[in-house]
Amino acid sequence: MKEFDAIVIGAGQAGVPLAKKLAQSGLKTALIEKRMVGGTCINDGCTPTKAMVASARLAYLASRSSDLGIDIPAYTIDFKAVMARKSAIVTQFREGALKGVEKTENLTLIYGEAKFKDDQTIYVNGRDGNFENYTAKQIFINTGASPVIPQIEGVNEIKYLTSTTILQLEEIPEHLLIVGGGYIGLEFGQMFRRFGSKVTLLEKSRRLMPKEDDDVCEVMSEIFKEDGIEILTEAEVTKFSNSANGKISVTVKLEGKESKHTCTHVLLASGRKPQTEALGLENTAVECDDHGHVKVNEFLETKAKNVYALGDVKGGPAFTQISYNDYVIVTKNLLENAKMSTINRMVPYCMFTDPQLGRVGITEDEAKAQGLDYLVAKIPMKNVARAIETAETRGFMKAVVDKKTKQILGATVIGEQGGEIMTVLQMAMMGKVTYEEVRFATFAHPLYAESLNNLFMSLA
Repeated sequence: MKEFDAIVIGAGQAGVPLAKKLAQSGLKTALIEKRMVGGTCINDGCTPTKAMVASARLAYLASRSSDLGIDIPAYTIDFKAVMARKSAIVTQFREGALKGVEKTENLTLIYGEAKFKDDQTIYVNGRDGNFENYTAKQIFINTGASPVIPQIEGVNEIKYLTSTTILQLEEIPEHLLIVGGGYIGLEFGQMFRRFGSKVTLLEKSRRLMPKEDDDVCEVMSEIFKEDGIEILTEAEVTKFSNSANGKISVTVKLEGKESKHTCTHVLLASGRKPQTEALGLENTAVECDDHGHVKVNEFLETKAKNVYALGDVKGGPAFTQISYNDYVIVTKNLLENAKMSTINRMVPYCMFTDPQLGRVGITEDEAKAQGLDYLVAKIPMKNVARAIETAETRGFMKAVVDKKTKQILGATVIGEQGGEIMTVLQMAMMGKVTYEEVRFATFAHPLYAESLNNLFMSLA
């Protein structure tokens, strides 16, 4: 039995800084990772996908260069070069994270799969073939999530792709059919359309992105259709099978009738599930919900004393920034005796379609459901000077404000640099700056942010 003061399971976006911080505070710390340091974000999430999105955007800009009076008669996509660039960036980020771990005193990196024997004991099946037991006074679970494989007839008979394996493709798909109209499906759908794939997007709900307002979904759907992406909503996939010429046949129930679709590649983008099945949590006091997420309180404490859960494994918003904020909450509370919690924390996020979708705070639908006395400010990007000048007029800016206090309650921006514009409004929300103060603020001309003046002018 090897003893530590703290054990962190999972070297993701919460686990790595947490393990380093605990070790730097003088605690003898172990960081257990079954795969690669950096977690999903660096290895097969944010980092590789955004690198590929950048390549896809350049292809898009080249295709519409004549809109700005520049003639690019032809261009080619070197997909191997795109993927090599993506892999080089991933390696750079991963090695940077690994070096940070390795040079931290009091921190031991252990490669292997961890399983609880009890609330304070971890059994590790090491990658090197060795088996060890470890014990610690404090244990932190940061094992993340993995793609859901829907139980559809024939799914195991075809060579399907997930958000992980699609990053290992060596050739551009001829026809990519995506099951799932959420953020992952939308980002990959637009990306591969720009690389030259025919793309069909299937969503079982009545619209894409069911957590967003109707007008957001409508505009994003229009943008995708403009880009040549086929969108089928209220579409339920009932069967997969291998077809002739190495293609895949997909049976879809649409408006009560079955139809057949043929494609070369299928991407399953039906969500993600917490990686808790192999943790042995049944040997502890830790409880999980019906979906397998670890239950925590507002301080990220589980039902087991001195056992915490951070990041996607605990459910809630599955974003890197939330995982990192979980780390901040835990370390502030444990090392500085703070009382930080997850209650009422802001959840900003950005979907890296083009244009981007940036959002923070509550939506108009949520304001309505809560019975708030609110106003909605909205301006289309086609009325934004900077957007007109750069020929990026798709989308809109929108904000929900409290009618009485004039505080900004939430914002949604669909537009070029939409995430950055949203962040300006987030800062206003954090600083309790009213919409009137933003309305009459002086911003540099001609920025996208300058049109926040015009956005709130619509409430005058």
